[in-house]
Amino acid sequence: MRRVVSVWFPTLPTDRLWRPEGEQRPDTPVVTATSRVVVSANQIAASLGLRSGMKVAQAQALVPGLQVHDADPAADAALLHRLAQACLRYAPLAAVDLPDGLWIDVTGSTHLHGGETRLLRDLVARLQRQGLTARAAVADTPAVAHAVARFGAGGVVPPGSDVMSGFPIEALRLPADMLANLRLMGFEHVAPLAAAARAPLVRRFGPVIAARLDQAAGVLFEPIVPIAPKAPIQARRTFVEPLLTAEAFSTVIATLAAEACDALEKAGLGARGLDLRFERLDGTVQAIRIGTARPVRDARHLGRMLDERLERVDPGPGVEAMHLIVARADPLGFVQTASSLLEDTPADIAPLVDRLTNRLGETAVYRIAHLESDVPERSVRIVPALTRPTGGWPADLPRPVRLLNPPQPIEAMALLPDHPPVAFTWRRVRHRVRHADGPERIAGEWWKRDGEWSSVRDYFQVEDDSGRRFWLFRRGNGSDLRTGDMRWFLHGLF
Repeated sequence: MRRVVSVWFPTLPTDRLWRPEGEQRPDTPVVTATSRVVVSANQIAASLGLRSGMKVAQAQALVPGLQVHDADPAADAALLHRLAQACLRYAPLAAVDLPDGLWIDVTGSTHLHGGETRLLRDLVARLQRQGLTARAAVADTPAVAHAVARFGAGGVVPPGSDVMSGFPIEALRLPADMLANLRLMGFEHVAPLAAAARAPLVRRFGPVIAARLDQAAGVLFEPIVPIAPKAPIQARRTFVEPLLTAEAFSTVIATLAAEACDALEKAGLGARGLDLRFERLDGTVQAIRIGTARPVRDARHLGRMLDERLERVDPGPGVEAMHLIVARADPLGFVQTASSLLEDTPADIAPLVDRLTNRLGETAVYRIAHLESDVPERSVRIVPALTRPTGGWPADLPRPVRLLNPPQPIEAMALLPDHPPVAFTWRRVRHRVRHADGPERIAGEWWKRDGEWSSVRDYFQVEDDSGRRFWLFRRGNGSDLRTGDMRWFLHGLF
């Protein structure tokens, strides 16, 4: 039995604006517009009553400070095409459903992903991690899946279920003028329209209305036009005599990397992931994989990273062929090279990040970014190493290089309510305080949970008699137990 997934992106144009890594979605209303008419609104703007088709002037009058960006349907369609390519991991047939959706024919492949429910959950989660709002449904036909994703709650529609009857007639994907005329005739939902005499409807509106009704009922087969998966850029060399040494492999790697980079340049792409396969005489294959933080087509850089992985290759009786495959590639334009006419530009650390990541692992190389929060443990987040830094901490309120999570309890002696400790014990070692600065009071974020309405922390920077500097806080204001239990904690090391 045929099973088709429909994916709907309700805010695709506005999501596309902030998809690049390191960009945060604005917490303000945003719309895209063309010819002074709103085309799409993000969730915040929609909650304020803005909608597609509204005049931009009216939207700006309703929502002062509204961000308006030019609509770019071509860029939206290109993004959908790239997403459809990525969805080939779930099934061999995926198609673009313009202007805001995808189709995936998962017939016979859902068991490979743990069933339909788990497939949908994984699909939506992957899209959300890319900064996209999405809802998906799977049903027997594209028409039903499309309707449930947009007019229902999404999810799995059991085979043979009749769910279309309760949907509005917009679920049939009819032209806007036809929908308006049908509503003037009194048709609001699919069920009455499906029960009406077919011949008068066809004489008035044409055969498209009968086709849509038959597709919704599963009587008429609706094909989807799948995208053709792009063949990956690759380079291969076979050898008359088998290779056994790392030096020989390194020479071939330089040749393969140069050939792959030439092809990448012609395609306007840069490599993000490379697989190098070593085909041995005994019929087995050894493989190494590298990745890059940014699109790259520098043959020397890619060859160096592949060389660093050669120690993982066992040539066995000998390698008779080497095959380099660009497993992932992203667009990469041309960049102006260094010139005496240009201002000095900062050094590019991307090659260093690539080498460290491939040597230490993807989770070992990252950057700490600032978040808008007064609570120290909530004011930082881990981002990719090449993410552009945004914001920062106040210069007059220094923070320690290392935060302890969670803060570690200590025993401290201090004069209440606002004096720093004269000594404290941490990990059974007593520290006498020689210098101290504070308190810096940080109140709880009451908008997050009720328990933080009255919570208070008083932070002190202290230096012990050996010159080590610590960041301590007392839970409470020193006089009212409702603000905290007056216990002391070590939160950071300078």
